[in-house]
Amino acid sequence: MNVRKFLAASSREAYRMVREALGGDAVILSNRNVNGEVEILALASEDMSSLVGPGADSRSESSQAYGAEAAPRPQSGPKPALQAEPAPNAEQEMTWAQFRPQAAAAPLAPTPPAGGFARPGDGNQAANLAEALQSARATPAAREQDTAQMSQVMHEIRSMRGMLESQLAELTWTGQQQREPVRGEVMCQLLAAGFSASLSRYLAAKMPAGLNPDRAMAWIKTILTRNLAAIGNENEILEKGGVFALVGPTGVGKTTTTAKLAARCVMRHGPGKLALITTDGYRIGGYEQLRIYGKILGVMVHSVKDDADLRIALEELKHKHTVLIDTVGVSQRDNMVAEQVAMLAGAGTPVKRLLCLSATSTGETLSEVVRAYQGNGLAGTIITKLDEAATIGSALDVAIRHKLTLYYVASGQRVPEDLHVANPDFLADRVFRLKRETATFSLRDDELPMIVANSARSMNDSSLREVSLG
Repeated sequence: MNVRKFLAASSREAYRMVREALGGDAVILSNRNVNGEVEILALASEDMSSLVGPGADSRSESSQAYGAEAAPRPQSGPKPALQAEPAPNAEQEMTWAQFRPQAAAAPLAPTPPAGGFARPGDGNQAANLAEALQSARATPAAREQDTAQMSQVMHEIRSMRGMLESQLAELTWTGQQQREPVRGEVMCQLLAAGFSASLSRYLAAKMPAGLNPDRAMAWIKTILTRNLAAIGNENEILEKGGVFALVGPTGVGKTTTTAKLAARCVMRHGPGKLALITTDGYRIGGYEQLRIYGKILGVMVHSVKDDADLRIALEELKHKHTVLIDTVGVSQRDNMVAEQVAMLAGAGTPVKRLLCLSATSTGETLSEVVRAYQGNGLAGTIITKLDEAATIGSALDVAIRHKLTLYYVASGQRVPEDLHVANPDFLADRVFRLKRETATFSLRDDELPMIVANSARSMNDSSLREVSLG
């Protein structure tokens, strides 16, 4: 009898090894966990068949001996011949239906029933039953391992899909660029202006065919103008009034922009109709800077520390036409952003939040800032540091994707001269006026296929489907 041992990380793998080594009719003798692995002892069907003959002979001899002891031994005469063993009755024979409950009660494979060995063909059924039982009783560690393997397989499938999409996009764009070189030129200008690769490719792909370069760029500017939402005039703030809070990360120019808005309000309604509030108690000189502006304008500046102080201050200033709140600058990754949004939302008075976005930041940073400060909704945005940015395509790209309403653009430190009402036509034209220093960052035609390939998966962004083309 040749009993073989199989070790594997899971029962499924162990049974597969048994089938490959001994065949589908192999008989499972034992199944247990040893040091985190599954150990199976199995016997080939040929070895089991070789055991059936000797077993029958031994049973015949035992039956003859038992009968000899029960009956009186003859004293003389010839020795009686051996008779064939009678077939076992219904009580002695164990059928497969009687064997199944015992197999389910123990993790070991079925052993030969009393009175005889397993019949030919039962070995394969026993192996399948034991495999099913072991799979049903898989330990949490084995299930976790199977889940990890499945996750790895799915990750590899997704990677292969992304690689195929990138290669197909590169080949498609290469052929299209050869047929219509104007699309490649338009996309180069969009990328050089700071727009994302996905939006640039989307606009270049949707552009009407047969346009010359000048008409193609005119079409692009028209589409950008149509998708840039702006207030159009200052009546939204200066005439309607209300409570406005300028929010955003550190260093985007919130305090200076607040002073510019305050100066415009004073010029329109006088200092008695305006109130200034600051929550900047962390930055050294933050309150003093706004207080100096307020002293020049003749407006009192109030400092608050928490939501309770803010509610009290707004209750006292409810008779004012316009209230401007200068908030403390907080990184978009800081937990204080959520606290600041909650404080303004629970002030007891409707507060319109204006997000200040620096035109010098990258598109990835600006998108992260918008998602962090979105909260329950932004009233609009103010693009600052327009004079410091070589390109403003990233800021316009984010405004288009997130459907932000543009209120103002700031282009310097002068108060209030360097604050202008956002004009989509001006911005769409200004974005393509590149400085000579940015020429080294412009893309060549042979570099475009790689950019298109990397943007293949981002083309499924839902924000692109909301871009109006006509």
